[in-house]
Amino acid sequence: MDAAVVTGKKTFIRVVEVWVPGNDRSTLEFSAGLYGSAERFGAISRQMCFGLGEGLPGQAWLDGRPIVLKQFAGANFRRTQAAHAEGLTCGIALPVFAGDFLTAVLVIFCGDDEAHAGAIELWCNDPAASKDMTLEDGYYGTTADAFEFISRRTAFRQGHGLPGLAWESRLPVFQEDLGKGERFLRADSAIKVGINRGFVLPCATRGASTYVMAFLSAMATPIVRRFETWLPDADGERLTRAGGFCEVSGTVPAGDDRDFIERGQGTLGRAAFSGVPMVGESAASEPGLVGRAASAAGLDAVVAVPVLHDGRLRAVVAWYF
Repeated sequence: MDAAVVTGKKTFIRVVEVWVPGNDRSTLEFSAGLYGSAERFGAISRQMCFGLGEGLPGQAWLDGRPIVLKQFAGANFRRTQAAHAEGLTCGIALPVFAGDFLTAVLVIFCGDDEAHAGAIELWCNDPAASKDMTLEDGYYGTTADAFEFISRRTAFRQGHGLPGLAWESRLPVFQEDLGKGERFLRADSAIKVGINRGFVLPCATRGASTYVMAFLSAMATPIVRRFETWLPDADGERLTRAGGFCEVSGTVPAGDDRDFIERGQGTLGRAAFSGVPMVGESAASEPGLVGRAASAAGLDAVVAVPVLHDGRLRAVVAWYF
């Protein structure tokens, strides 16, 4: 099954890559990837490495913060032709820092067209300049200029709106229907352009500024097939599921104390142990709740993203494809 198809729907996230520092920490080397039908793009990528400031992963490493690449041509991007051939329309690089130590760069490629809409937003708070979180950059694809116009004129305080909630809690935030409730402050504009789901991920960056990445998608184009948030216990030795959402079965409940993942166990446990995003190409073979859920929903692969703050593990996000 194509990793980028959800019961007949394409996911907004099409490709995921993990790049890690080599032994001498002079370059970023390919660690893992999930490419779905973009096999030629994957074959090219697996042979590459990036120095500091080179390509999308290297630029995020140099800048010490997330990057949204809205167009490949003319940018510091080395795979433009291959990306266009696979229908990829934007790239996002998320460096993962434990304090000032880079553990990895997570690179995500998305795709949209007239029938498959979505948006990526990078929100930032610079405490020296403002108490608000404002839009640093964004990719809006086919979602029309009106939504981008409003977003660039919107600011959030801690605890307000999805970006403000992720900023305050340092945890992922998801809203299934952006038109319901008061957590999404741009609901009217989002509905007009067909956006109805929102997922916000806190970013572990270098420096004093705080960044969160928002993934917004339309009903016809889910962000991923299923996502879950797993939280560590007080000792950091076990992960338990806090909840999530599945495009097949709906709301995912929290697990109980008996349903846990040991640190280092499976794809999620390895991400928790290492602070490095991990890719599991056979989700149904994962231990415990992860494998059972993947098998029941017909999910193929899982990507585990550690959420760090001040060098400590706050959560692990599981994306299923």
